[in-house]
Parts: sequence; structure tokens; C-alpha cells
Amino acid sequence: MTLPLPTSLSPSKVSSFKDCALAFRYSAIDRLPEPPSPWAAKGTLVHRALELLFWEEAPGDRTIEAALQKLDRARQEILGGEEFGALGLTEAEEAEFVEDAGLLVRNYFELEDPNRIRVIGTELRLEAQLGTLTLRGIIDRLELDDDGELVVTDYKTGKAPWAAQEQSRLGGVHFYAFLCERLLGRRPARVQLLHLREPLAISTVPSAQSVRGLEVRARAIWSAVELACEREDFRPRPSYLCDYCAFKDYCPAWGGDPSRVPVREPAEVGATVPA
Repeated sequence: MTLPLPTSLSPSKVSSFKDCALAFRYSAIDRLPEPPSPWAAKGTLVHRALELLFWEEAPGDRTIEAALQKLDRARQEILGGEEFGALGLTEAEEAEFVEDAGLLVRNYFELEDPNRIRVIGTELRLEAQLGTLTLRGIIDRLELDDDGELVVTDYKTGKAPWAAQEQSRLGGVHFYAFLCERLLGRRPARVQLLHLREPLAISTVPSAQSVRGLEVRARAIWSAVELACEREDFRPRPSYLCDYCAFKDYCPAWGGDPSRVPVREPAEVGATVPA
């Protein structure tokens, strides 16, 4: 018996497979539920505030004060919603949570002037076929530069990478550059990560070679996933990421029992996996 293949790959799923194949299986194939994460909630909160800033405020009105007002609206949407309402934050914890999100929003203004940004899309869901593989991604922001060229921007609310990790972290935005070229017929002139914690901007210029490299790596990852599914061989890779893993009860590296993983119903096998 072989395991069902996931329906697609996204930058986060590619990263997950490379970090720990077993965690990838539990998330993307077995679809085990994961508890709401305060880090994910904060990222969603800040992303939503910046999205509202760009679509509801005209250039010239995109101020820190306006962004913090959008953050308050986003707080009501996100923390009051179904996904993150189960975080169980106390009143004091929520106040601290929102205060830190406010710091990230303020830091954004140290990286660029939003009044100069010509946005053409935010939270864009793109997908393209690569042989039997469907590649999916969500672009935080797509814009035009002063020369009318495309720029892909990805916001990051966690810690910025070490210098040795920069290129691996840029893999996600190269992924988006590939999707833009496939679907829009134009390769972005620049892709950038805006790390709001430090704050720090990391950017690069995608080339035909880098996009081709992304395609080759995606095919290789997909082949590895196919083989792992065929052999039912997804091995754990213990690391510091285990501290944030929701699957320890099923992980042999932590004394867990893989046989306790619930069996998916046949109707669930073709269900769509979120990006």
C-alpha cells in the first residue's frame, strides 16, 4: 500500500519536507490537526493590517497612525475569528501580543515609504503546473517599480536569517518569481523579503538561471515526495524545530507512536491541502 500524494507543493510545504519529512507527512498527507500558533496569528495580523493600509488609504495617507488603526481592525478580525480564537490569550497576554504586532507595523515604515508603492495585488493566490506537480503560492504583495517592472514582496514577522541562511530563505520568493513568469508572462525585476522584527530588507534579482534552478529543485523535491509515498518512508529529522512541532506524540524520535496516527477516510484523500 502506498500513501496518497499531496495535491500540491507550496514554499512552506517544500521547506517542511526539507526540514523534516515525517512532519511533512503528518501535515500534508495525514492532515493531522495542528493547534493555533501565536506566531502564525501575529503574522496574519500584521499582514492583514498592511493589506488594509494599501487598499483603503491613498498614497499620501499611508501613515503610521493609519496603519495602527488598520491593525486594530485586523485584531478584531483575526483574534476574534474561528482559527485563532482558540489561542486562549488572557486580556494581559492579548494586550502584549497586539503591542508587539504594533512594533512590527512601526518597523515596516523604517524599510520603505508605503506612499511610493504602486500595488497591483496583495495576498495573491497563484498556481501553475510543472508536469504532474501543481505549484501553489500566496504572494504577500505584487507591485510595479518606477520603471513599470514587477516586484514581489514577502513580509516576515519572525527573526531574520543568519547571513548563511539568506539564500535559502529567498527560495520562497524565487518560487513566486517562477509563478509570475508562468502565469503573467513576466519575470519580476526584483524579489524581496521585508523582515519586520529587526527591521531588515533582503532582496535579489531573479534570472533565467535562478528560475530554472527553482524548477529543477521543485521537480527533485516532488520526486522525493513521490518515492517516500511509494515506500511509505518518511523519516524524522530532529532539530530545534522540534520545539515547535505539534506531532511529537506520533514521532519515534520523541518516543511517539506512528501507529496512533488516525487513518484518513477515502473521501478525504483528494481534499485540497492549504498552501
